[in-house]
Amino acid sequence: MSPGGILTILSDISLTIGRGESVAIVGVSGSGKSTLLGLLAGLDLPTSGQVIFSGTDLNALDEDGRAALRAQRVGFVFQSFQLLPSLTALENVMLPLELAGSKQPGAEARARLDDVGLAARVEHYPRQLSGGEQQRVAIARAFACRPQLLFADEPTGNLDQHTGAQIIELLFRLNREYATTLVLVTHDPAIADHCDRRLTLDAGRITGESGRDAN
Repeated sequence: MSPGGILTILSDISLTIGRGESVAIVGVSGSGKSTLLGLLAGLDLPTSGQVIFSGTDLNALDEDGRAALRAQRVGFVFQSFQLLPSLTALENVMLPLELAGSKQPGAEARARLDDVGLAARVEHYPRQLSGGEQQRVAIARAFACRPQLLFADEPTGNLDQHTGAQIIELLFRLNREYATTLVLVTHDPAIADHCDRRLTLDAGRITGESGRDAN
């Protein structure tokens, strides 16, 4: 509710994302991209309609239930990295593994950091890493629990063009290797072109779709 009345952020959204598919959500600032991502991830609930994830209606789960589903089956990569500054790279990647009850969180975290080329930086703190290295740690953390679904919100927004291109190459390589479904918010057409499909949002509505299987 806004001072002027009810504010509708998204309207008449209907989409299906297949297992293993990569989908880019594009649009100008304020079009509803991040809100849509939040709804798909169960971070927010719609005022009407349903969000179904692998047969589970997210609206039917309480906050703890949605959090448990995300911890077990969903990964996130953010523009601002979201690393804990008091933890080393290794400890940042270990955290979701420990929360998921992994029996060997240290070994698995080291393997994921090796996947992103940071085997020699495991004991470094975020402040000791470049922006690109921090995002690599964030990607390692996102893939740590081998998620079925990965959300990436402007993953190169805080990086220079060259570093951003490396991060995107890494993200899509791991996406293929782990057969993870990828939903990516970006303003960069070149990044969107890496995806199987592109959805264009404008004023809270899907106004365009292109790519494989698009109508």
